[in-house]
Amino acid sequence: MSQLNSPPNILIRRAVVEEAAIIARVLYQAFVEFEAQYTPAAFAATTSTSDQIQGRWSDGPVWVAILGNQLVGTISAVPKSEGLYIRSMAVLSWHRGHGIGHLLLQAVEQFAIAQGFQRMFLSTTPFLEQAIRLYEQFGFHRTNNAPHDLFGTPLFSMVKTLESMNGES
Repeated sequence: MSQLNSPPNILIRRAVVEEAAIIARVLYQAFVEFEAQYTPAAFAATTSTSDQIQGRWSDGPVWVAILGNQLVGTISAVPKSEGLYIRSMAVLSWHRGHGIGHLLLQAVEQFAIAQGFQRMFLSTTPFLEQAIRLYEQFGFHRTNNAPHDLFGTPLFSMVKTLESMNGES
């Protein structure tokens, strides 16, 4: 899947723990426009603090998208027995629609395949329509798997089956 409208100067790289405060700010800025659709507890869980993000570093890798010298997106993953769980994906609103989310998902998928995972999965809210379209275009499909809510905010899960490096799925 190609992204013809990707900015040519986007750098996707693994984040460093010293960027936790910037990542927390990006999460907040990316989701604040949807705050009214979350319960207060769900919004707080979605827009993790710098300390919470630092605490996640041992859970799994975190990536960032850099445009020029600005961090404009992030994504993280947690290895689980059922596959690689994707969480905290965010792209600043004024940078959406330019392929940054696709590039972040590609980075996670490359990691997942290299680590031998056969699936990636995530949970999202029904009102994040642009993100849902991106996930579907990237090959995710909806499942009935839990969780079905985050502190009272509706959720649904999505999964993508991966092909191994030798072409098997």
